[in-house]
Amino acid sequence: MILKKTHLLEIKNLSLSISNIPILKNISFNVDENEILGIVGESGSGKSITAFSILNLINSQETVRCGKIILQGKRIDKLNEKQFEKIRGKKISIIFQEPMSSLNPSMKCGKQIEEIIIKHSVLNSDGISKRVNELIGMVQLGDESNVYNKYPFQLSGGQQQRIMIAIAIACNPKILIADEPTTSIDSATKNEIINLLKEIQKKTKMSIIFVSHELSLVSRFTNKIIVLYKGKIVELGKSSDILSNPKQQYTKMLIKSSIPKNMRPLRLPTIENKLKKFPVATKKERQKRHQKLYNSKPVLQIKKLSFSYQNNKVLSCISFNLYKGETLGLVGESGSGKSTISKCILGVNDYIQGEIIYNKRNIKSITPKIFRKNVQLVFQDPFSSLNPEMKIGDSILEPMNVHKIFKKSERKNEAIKLLEDVGLKKEDFHKYPTQFSGGQRQRIVIARALSVKPEIIICDESVSALDVSVQSQVLNLLNDLKEAYSITLLFISHDLSVIRYMTDRLIVLKNGGIEEINETDSIFKNPKSTYTKQLLSSSGY
Repeated sequence: MILKKTHLLEIKNLSLSISNIPILKNISFNVDENEILGIVGESGSGKSITAFSILNLINSQETVRCGKIILQGKRIDKLNEKQFEKIRGKKISIIFQEPMSSLNPSMKCGKQIEEIIIKHSVLNSDGISKRVNELIGMVQLGDESNVYNKYPFQLSGGQQQRIMIAIAIACNPKILIADEPTTSIDSATKNEIINLLKEIQKKTKMSIIFVSHELSLVSRFTNKIIVLYKGKIVELGKSSDILSNPKQQYTKMLIKSSIPKNMRPLRLPTIENKLKKFPVATKKERQKRHQKLYNSKPVLQIKKLSFSYQNNKVLSCISFNLYKGETLGLVGESGSGKSTISKCILGVNDYIQGEIIYNKRNIKSITPKIFRKNVQLVFQDPFSSLNPEMKIGDSILEPMNVHKIFKKSERKNEAIKLLEDVGLKKEDFHKYPTQFSGGQRQRIVIARALSVKPEIIICDESVSALDVSVQSQVLNLLNDLKEAYSITLLFISHDLSVIRYMTDRLIVLKNGGIEEINETDSIFKNPKSTYTKQLLSSSGY
């Protein structure tokens, strides 16, 4: 008699709809013990919804779910919330995409790790302290007592993610769901987090469901991959097979839509344009463009900029120019000072040393309202940037009203035109942010930034949370709008392939100082600094 194999987790014919809109459509898959399963797909494909369904984290009253979710031979999809609390964190745990939004900002990190241990264990206070210190050591955070007493904002993005991992593995779960855990961190830190997860998985034998839009990353880390498209599984198989020999056309397009590393097409291929090939920008064309750019006067000058926070030097003697029509890149690891520079430019950080000159005037002599009209910011997370209770049309109108752009009677039509310019529809004017995917929300944020006719837009990790195809769409859009609206871009990113494609010049930051500054192609072909060489190497250059 052959015994039927029992899977650790079984998803059978899972379907889910919210407000009568189908999100998941009859998906089925299994997770075995000691297995790492990857789930990939574009924004809106159903990746995170699948993960949240397993953990019963979808609370909308308008949600309808059918199908079976079976853990260790027992159905868990019918459990109520009180019953599920005994599973969540103990048998199945999760690491979310954005640690700063997931961690309690007013609670010390050690206490946050303690919290889940107290809930799910019978350890005494000494046992809890010992376990917390053990976990801090497991996630390689160094001095246990120092980390224990720190608040999340005192840690870098990579360190915050390690705290999230410590919380997730605290009670030795059978399954760890990692939902885009490396999206918002630089390449070197990303590799560290992946290696850490591999090490922990090998040591604990837990299974991992790894959700990501990065197919190449997932294929390196997992045994098996599920490819989702519009709520359906279009391909399922061994990771190596899917990357080297995909069967489905959609999977092939997903692989090919990555930003090319060794060429710069005038437009990026996307699934939306059926991966149409575009001409490549020649060296001669770039030289001609740069000659025109750098013979003009700078629109923004940063002179010996320094900034300290709580007696810690964050920026040290930063100087550079930004020229009209240029896209200048800022790259560096987490904590290198990229976002701090943007905050100093916008006046969010006070008590800076040095000068910031905008069109020959020190920004201290310009009222903040006027300066911020001319220098706009597009943040990394479009959902946090938009008021969830405000229709997107009103979000675009708001800065127009504040700065009195256009006549009052013309503003709505101008807002609709902006929506259409960023690839959305007139009908979208009356919708709320929750009705859009991540890529669409980022388009809305870009439209809002353009609404006041700025001269400079600072893009702070503005495409890092998007999947490769949607990322390419947004980058194409930014380049189109840059020409149409005569915009100058300061482009901050940890993604070197994005930086190489988008920028004219590049500044490499390390520990708050400029390590290297040059034309982008020159840095990629012939980096001078050892640190720059290491940074390029960690991203496969």
